[in-house]
Amino acid sequence: MPSVDKILQQMRASPVGLRFADLKKVCDHYFGKPRQAGSSHAVYKTPWPGDPRVNIQNEKGRAKPYQVRQVLQAVEQLERTGKTGI
Repeated sequence: MPSVDKILQQMRASPVGLRFADLKKVCDHYFGKPRQAGSSHAVYKTPWPGDPRVNIQNEKGRAKPYQVRQVLQAVEQLERTGKTGI
């Protein structure tokens, strides 16, 4: 299974075709356990005000490209601010 850094590189190169399990691994690493899981969605809390969540959806084993981009934006914001959700 690829490391979080390798998955992030893949996400930055192309948000299309990413495995849902890989996106979930990145979210678990940066945001902790999802506050909702068990269905096709996993919802993660983020440490900033506003819309404090990241929602990812499993679609036949793949992540939706727009959600991959949203996770990338959230990870970059975490890295800029130094805040972590864990």
